[in-house]
Amino acid sequence: MIKSSSQFPETLPALFYDRFKLGAGKEALWVKTSAGPQAVTWDQWRQAVEETAAGLYACGVEPGDRVAILSENRPEWTYADLGALFLGAVTVPIYPTSSPKETAYILENSESKVLFLSSREHGERLKADLPAGIRVFIFNPGEAQPGAEVFDDLRNQGRHILADTAGFIESRLTGLNPENAATIIYTSGTTGPPKGVMLTHKNFIANCRGASEVIQISENDLALSFLPLSHVFERLAGYYFFALNGGRIAYAESMKTVPEDMLLFRPTVAASVPRLYEKMHSAIMEKVAQSGPLRKRLFAWAIRVGARKREYDLAGKAPITWKLSFAAAQKLVLSKISAKLGGRIRFFISGGAPLSRQLGEFFYAAGVTILEGYGLTETSPVIAVNSPQALKFGTVGKPLANAEVRIAPDGEILTRGPCVMKGYYKNEAATREVLQDGWFHTGDIGEFDGEGFLKITDRKKDIIVTSGGKNISPQNIEGLILSDPLFTQAVVIGDRRNYLVALLALNRAAAESEAAKAGIQIPKEGFAASPEFYVMADERIRAKTRDLSRYEQIKYFGFLDRELSQEAGELTPTLKVKRKAVMEKYKDLIDSLYRKGEAHVSGGLS
Repeated sequence: MIKSSSQFPETLPALFYDRFKLGAGKEALWVKTSAGPQAVTWDQWRQAVEETAAGLYACGVEPGDRVAILSENRPEWTYADLGALFLGAVTVPIYPTSSPKETAYILENSESKVLFLSSREHGERLKADLPAGIRVFIFNPGEAQPGAEVFDDLRNQGRHILADTAGFIESRLTGLNPENAATIIYTSGTTGPPKGVMLTHKNFIANCRGASEVIQISENDLALSFLPLSHVFERLAGYYFFALNGGRIAYAESMKTVPEDMLLFRPTVAASVPRLYEKMHSAIMEKVAQSGPLRKRLFAWAIRVGARKREYDLAGKAPITWKLSFAAAQKLVLSKISAKLGGRIRFFISGGAPLSRQLGEFFYAAGVTILEGYGLTETSPVIAVNSPQALKFGTVGKPLANAEVRIAPDGEILTRGPCVMKGYYKNEAATREVLQDGWFHTGDIGEFDGEGFLKITDRKKDIIVTSGGKNISPQNIEGLILSDPLFTQAVVIGDRRNYLVALLALNRAAAESEAAKAGIQIPKEGFAASPEFYVMADERIRAKTRDLSRYEQIKYFGFLDRELSQEAGELTPTLKVKRKAVMEKYKDLIDSLYRKGEAHVSGGLS
């Protein structure tokens, strides 16, 4: 665990250097190869980082220079990151799914001197948009191309410098300043161009220390890393925090292979956005729906038994009759869910977007704990998080001890402390807008309950204000709708309108199965052309939202012909909905839903 002594190193490289020594010959990183899992030891990790640092030094990288990384998760990502940090340089992560235009903007705005790419494919896609004079290195061996060199050559050059220069690394460590920027992370931007968030060494170290007080990680833990390292959530939770506490990291081949990678690496911890848990829940419920009546009853019984576990955990004791029932439920049903995740999961960490209370409670009943947290890129990122000892579904936990949090009169969450960013790069106006009197204005609306748990109710800018003056949180309604496995995405709309409508993406397999069970024939035009299916979906939505106020109910909805995607510009890289883009793209469909209401009022609809 990270030490708290004031004499302890306060920069990421210094802390990693100590961790490298503690780990010595033990495994640190794991990757999947054609021959099976392959380990990188702490010693090998340190050697790769030192060679990268020395190689960058040979390229003329100096303290304060920016070094960009565009790659999927892999050990080389960390070599480039730490290698640059050892020199006092600033790393600039870029999502591998970013468009050439977005990438060019980040490279130019950050004035990056070096760019690391995962593959030649990335190089070919970006070559026409790269700034003049930038040095480009490709991680994949043997994939050099005009204007780009291979990473192995950089490391070889660094190896020679290390052999000829005694104390090269140690001399760099002593000159690092914890107040200096360690990274510039460009926010994904649901509106406007991305802003470069400057986070210091001190920011990250403070966040690691604060999180270490509530979540314990040891050398026995192994994290599966699959969220992009270019996002601050994975960067902190699945990399800095995990490694600095001695845990090992396994890199998933891709987001698509996560289920099989879970079985291969058998992680004890993993961090993800709620979308993964929603998909896991849908897959489970879909399988249950396809089973026979006896298995359905058995599953429902096991979940009911598991749902009492939280109550008895809090009480510290449980009736013997329940213990016997739980043991049977565990053996017959619940253990199979855990087994699909590798069988060793201690807990998941959820962040990046709201996790529905129903989803958290379902997985806890099934024996899988999800610890929801909250934070932003600008806060390094964790502000609050649930812990195994202090867990409350429907909340994002209690604030870290070193994160001061208060609620403004208008409900906005404000925070200050050592985790708050240095500012936005080259954007003092935007910095002044969110940093006022030392307090960072998150843009999120929330409240504390009586036990000190923080609850997020909405984004300040996402709040819908109806024409009747009602303030409505669309995310709460969307979460309720998505607790039904029939739906995979929901976008609630109604700002300056007199009622709410929704755009819905269907779980196609579940929709076909439910339609068949109800005897509904789906025409070749699709689900949207079936009045009977619409009625069935409407009944399910009303069942999920029955406890909401009348003005929070969905009046009409339309089915999307496909899921919203990042590639189509409808989602950010962290899978948040770009509401403005969605409303513009589906304007005709939205207008048609409101015309239904007009027709109904005028008597055109019965």
